Amino acid sequence: MSFSCLTTIILLLGSVLALAKDGRDEIDRLALLEFKARIADPSGVLSSWNDSSHFCDWYGVTCGRKHRRVTVLDLGSKNLSEVVSAHIGNLSFLREVNMENNSFHAEIPLHFGCLLRLQKLFLNNNSFSGQIPSNLSYCSNLLVLNLGLNMLKGNLPTEPGSLSKLQGLTLQANSLMGNIPPSIGNLSSLQKFGIMRNNFDGTIPRTLGQLRNLKILYLARNKFFSTIPISIFNISALAWLGVGGNQLEGGLPSNLGFTLPNIKFINTYQNHLTGPIPESISNASNLKLIQINENNFTGKVPSFSKIRGLWWFSIGHNNLGGEQSTDLDFLCSLTNSTKLELLGIAENAFRGLIPDCINNLSITLSWFGLAYNHISGTLPSEIGNLINLEVLRWQGNNISGNIPFEIGNLNKLKLLHLGQNKLSGQIPESFGNLRMLIKLYLDRNNFQGSIPSSLKNCQNLLLLNLSTNNLSGYAPKEIMGLSSLSICLDLSRNSLIGSLPEEVGKLQNLGELRLNGNGLSQ
Repeated sequence: MSFSCLTTIILLLGSVLALAKDGRDEIDRLALLEFKARIADPSGVLSSWNDSSHFCDWYGVTCGRKHRRVTVLDLGSKNLSEVVSAHIGNLSFLREVNMENNSFHAEIPLHFGCLLRLQKLFLNNNSFSGQIPSNLSYCSNLLVLNLGLNMLKGNLPTEPGSLSKLQGLTLQANSLMGNIPPSIGNLSSLQKFGIMRNNFDGTIPRTLGQLRNLKILYLARNKFFSTIPISIFNISALAWLGVGGNQLEGGLPSNLGFTLPNIKFINTYQNHLTGPIPESISNASNLKLIQINENNFTGKVPSFSKIRGLWWFSIGHNNLGGEQSTDLDFLCSLTNSTKLELLGIAENAFRGLIPDCINNLSITLSWFGLAYNHISGTLPSEIGNLINLEVLRWQGNNISGNIPFEIGNLNKLKLLHLGQNKLSGQIPESFGNLRMLIKLYLDRNNFQGSIPSSLKNCQNLLLLNLSTNNLSGYAPKEIMGLSSLSICLDLSRNSLIGSLPEEVGKLQNLGELRLNGNGLSQ
């Protein structure tokens, strides 16, 4: 028996002896009052905790019908603070404790380990500090343990004890460190294991592959190195694999699409993974998210035509493509993904033309990024069909020709970046339709003619960069007086003439104004 539980028994005996009357339910009543006495309750949610009613009728308290003992303590999101009393361990019939989304601090009482009937413990999103109580392993009936979003430190307990029933273990966003003990593989009922945003290091234990019921594995944003154990790719129940933001090496297995038939989310961003994207991934028809950006993947991107539920596709910042003009053919396979919202392929080695099939990309698409590749050809007019686009980042390519008038159909655009290309002709007046636009970059192209006065309609514009073109004529006073401009107005290195409009004096909140390299006079 642990020291904390022995202390609880002593507290319990003292409480019972102090009572003037007999009754098992008095144990729970006193424990609740001691709990209340240690916390701050500015919203008064515990105002009913007094002698005017039975404690089973108090707010947040549920009792069993037979024994009238407290079985559930539900005080999540109630603006409570201070410390959790050790008397929590006296509520020996507790099956569920929910104190999430409050401001409790100090250490988690060891006395939770005395609650042998406990099945669910939610202490997430507080300010608990110290280490995870090792005697929680005595809670052999525990199904869910969530200690995420606190200030916990130290290592994971090396022995899982008898937590064979544990289904969910969530410890994200703490300051935990050290290795994951190989004994984690003994938690045979585990379905969710989430330890993202900590300081764990070492290698990912192969024993995780023993967890045949595991559905969610999220190890992102730690300091793991070496390879992803091949045993993990054999967990057929796995639906979410998240290992992004580590220092992992190696590649993805070629048969991934067959060994993970239920996979929905693949997240390996910000690692050092190499090799190709497995062609078998097309057989993972349940995929919804692919986030493998910021690695060193190479080769041709396979088809995704069998994956119809994909909504997030991020493969940017790799070394994909670069061998032939058909590098972007895979975009046509994404037209079957009718729920696609994000398409990010920036900073790779893609070459060739933008395929006409982008006309058939999902109308739900809101982010389209293919910046800093080697893409050539013209900007297709079909881009105007993607009417829900909010971000279009195609800068740093070799796109030439005119901007099609249809760009004005994208009236939900907030950021449009076509800088550092070879675009020419006039800037179309249809830009005036983009009234939600916040940032517009058309710099370092070959635009000619005047700045369209229709840009005055973009009343939300914070940044406008038209620098390093061949624009001529006067600086439109309607643009120079846009009161929304607060970040930057850059018209430098063009061929603008005439005097500087007096409206420029109204730009009192503008952080940066660049007009050099023109023929303007004051």
